[in-house]
Order: sequence, then C-alpha cells, then structure tokens
Amino acid sequence: MLTAMTHATSPELSVLHALRVTGVAGDAAVSRRSGINQDIASELLRDFEAYGWVTHVEFGDTSGWTLTESGRDQDSRKLAEELDRAGGRATVEQAHKEFEVLNGRLVKACTDWQLRPAEGDRLASNDHSDPQWDGRVLDELTVIGAELTRLIDALVSVLARFGGYADRFGAALARARAGDGQWVAGVGVASCHAVWMELHEDLLSTLGIPRGVEPGSR
Repeated sequence: MLTAMTHATSPELSVLHALRVTGVAGDAAVSRRSGINQDIASELLRDFEAYGWVTHVEFGDTSGWTLTESGRDQDSRKLAEELDRAGGRATVEQAHKEFEVLNGRLVKACTDWQLRPAEGDRLASNDHSDPQWDGRVLDELTVIGAELTRLIDALVSVLARFGGYADRFGAALARARAGDGQWVAGVGVASCHAVWMELHEDLLSTLGIPRGVEPGSR
C-alpha cells in the first residue's frame, strides 16, 4: 500500500531503470516492467538512444534495448537524486541488510531445486522424482516470500517503484507449486530466482553499491 510519503519515480527514470534491472528488454517488456504506457516507453527509448544512453542489441534469438555505460551512469545519478529527494536512504539500507540475510537462503533453495545429491555424486541433478525434497524447497521459498513481502512493504513506503517484486515472486512460486518447475529458477521467465536477482540489482544500484563489494562478498 502506498503512503503519503511514497516517492513516485518519473517516467524517464522508470524506463531507464527498467533496463538496468532486466539487462536486455524490448519495448513491450520495458513497458510492463516500468509500468509506463508502451507508446511513451518506446518514445523515451528512442530519445535515450539519441542521447547515447541505450543501444539496441541482437544475439541469437534475443534482441532488445540495453544500457550503454553512459546510460548506467545517468541511471546512477538519477537514482541518487531520487533517493535524496525521497529521504529514504536509511530505509533502503536497512532493507538491503535484511535482503542479504535472506539471499543465502534463496540461493540454497534454488540450488536444492536444481541439484539433489546422491551417493557418489553430490552434484547430481534433481530429477524431481522426490516430492518430499521438492516440497521442502517450495515451503522454504514460501517462507522467504513472506519475508520478502514485509521487506517490500518497507521499501514502498519511501519509493513506489519497488512495488511489485513480492507479487511477481509469489506469482512465480504459485506456478511452480502448480507443477511448472521452471518458475523456481528458470531462465527466460520471471522465475523466483529471476525476480530475486532483479531486486538485488535494484537495491545495489539504488544505494550506489558496485557488485562484489557488499559486506561478506568475495
């Protein structure tokens, strides 16, 4: 729920930052991720291309927009300005600390979904033939999802753009529980792991923390 103190991100930053957290995305995906009308998002992307902030790439079956180094710098500047205007640094820093505690559990759960150690092979792939093993993983993800909801509620109290992460995580988990296992850690879909990685990038970029220099990182 948004509060009177919640800061609404500008359409320009919403579109630019959507690429920061997704990496590569087409117009429609940027529109969905940013919550900005597709016509407006498309116009902004082409403006950003003219400014040298984004470029269109193609590799294999994937194509879309991605940030240039100049675009990342612009996004970082705008995020810092927004955070100062919102007066939300302490809230985001606390959320990041709590996220880091949960991150280890999320990584382990996704690893357990992909691997199920067997005698003589501790890296054996999980063939999902053990409902008890998979059920334990899904239960852990459910607990993590509840913690994520609380964390996102705190973030949204200062920055509205953090809204949606918990819902997207929950939607992916529901699909996994319904029998489609790719929604736990699959690539190319908004799986639990994919949503989690986007949130991680969002927190780091908002606080101006380069990857690899967080406390406890190696």
